[in-house]
Amino acid sequence: MSEPRGSESTLPVLEKSAQNEADDATEGAAPNTPAHPGEEPPAAHGLGGGRRFWSARRVPAGIVAAVLLVIAGAFLYDVVAVRADRTASAWRRGLARELAERPLDDTWVLVGAGVAAALGLWLIVLAATPGLRAVLPMRRTHPDVRAGLHRDAAALVLRDRAMEVAGVQSVRVRTGRRRADVRALSHFRDLDDVRTDLDTVLTEAVRGLGLTHPLALSVHVRRPGKKR
Repeated sequence: MSEPRGSESTLPVLEKSAQNEADDATEGAAPNTPAHPGEEPPAAHGLGGGRRFWSARRVPAGIVAAVLLVIAGAFLYDVVAVRADRTASAWRRGLARELAERPLDDTWVLVGAGVAAALGLWLIVLAATPGLRAVLPMRRTHPDVRAGLHRDAAALVLRDRAMEVAGVQSVRVRTGRRRADVRALSHFRDLDDVRTDLDTVLTEAVRGLGLTHPLALSVHVRRPGKKR
């Protein structure tokens, strides 16, 4: 099993059980192998589309755990000190006095409540959303295998295919979750012809990526600017 290590990686993300790897090693051919070259393998019955990968949220979880550990440790230390017949810390006495005397409509009370509510909402959003927006889920052809493709890898594939079109001098590709924005410079041939060829080639390339939700294409072609 391997997981994405960052946006710099351009390798697909695969999740596969060890038993399934052993089974695949002993089989001569996969059940979903296409009959003819160029055909897409048929999806396994009942598998459906692949869902987005969930992030481990290690950084937010670590920050919250560290803050709670420091706060709880400070309170616990002071409570134990009081139980040991020592005077309570000045910060805890001041905090208790402020909480008892400061009115609820005070500016600082409202600011603190707003910050706490915003942090709580942020944690709820992190817990309820998958994350890993840079990984595009791919179609599942086996029940024990999940695959994802990084946006950078998809953009690199589309760029390489676009550079094969006659008349294209340079290409810049930006991929999102739903769309690929392609901007090409053409130094010869009619721009409409280049754009038509790019649409054809890139549509085939997007289909070949095997994504659960194929990227919508936005192709722009123009002439290079004059050199000064």
